[in-house]
Amino acid sequence: MMEKPQSWQQLVAGMTPEIHQNLKTAVELGKWPNGERLSAEQKQHCLQAVIAYDQLYLPETDRTAFIDRSGLQKSQCDD
Repeated sequence: MMEKPQSWQQLVAGMTPEIHQNLKTAVELGKWPNGERLSAEQKQHCLQAVIAYDQLYLPETDRTAFIDRSGLQKSQCDD
């Protein structure tokens, strides 16, 4: 039997790319692969796990919610 992770870091470290993609898809669709809807709390936790995984393992341009600002002109609001 698998031990319960003691922290977010342990949880994310134990995630495989397949688990990451399944969580990401569940958040996008609002339901699990079996069709059961995610609760608001489940959606929040899944999104947090996806973002944490992205931060640790993916380049910035591949992360969830990345906005490419390289082609935009700077404005006074950017500071």
